[in-house]
Amino acid sequence: MSSHPNVQKVADALKAAGATGEIVILDEAVPTAAAAAAELGCEVGAIANSLIFDGDGVPVLILTSGAHRVDTAKVAAGLGIGKLRRATPEFVKEHTGQSIGGVAPVGHPHQVPTYVDAALEQYDVIWAAAGIPHSVFPTTYAELVTISNGTPITVN
Repeated sequence: MSSHPNVQKVADALKAAGATGEIVILDEAVPTAAAAAAELGCEVGAIANSLIFDGDGVPVLILTSGAHRVDTAKVAAGLGIGKLRRATPEFVKEHTGQSIGGVAPVGHPHQVPTYVDAALEQYDVIWAAAGIPHSVFPTTYAELVTISNGTPITVN
């Protein structure tokens, strides 16, 4: 699976951004933060969920701690978006080239406006998806903000 095109796109994007973590291919798919944390032996909060939302027809990527739920009304108001809705699988695939459960913070066909949950800063190592549900990579909060071109926010 390491030769999967999505994983390669993510690896290329990570390398181009100067990221230091190596992509890890897992035996089992980890489409949820809880599954990823159990497989990696870390706290669920150290998992950076890549959630794509539909912000009035525009994709919005929120990298949130696996321990949090996004308060969509609060985030929409803070971003000046009329309504922030969970995106359909088709919308996610169209804008990221990746499927729900494996969406990475990087490696998309075009830059997606990205916001990073400030609560992730408390973890020394954060794990994020790497293009498919069987792949992850370690990073730090500062690196995640940099490589994703993200803006720190409070999501709940």
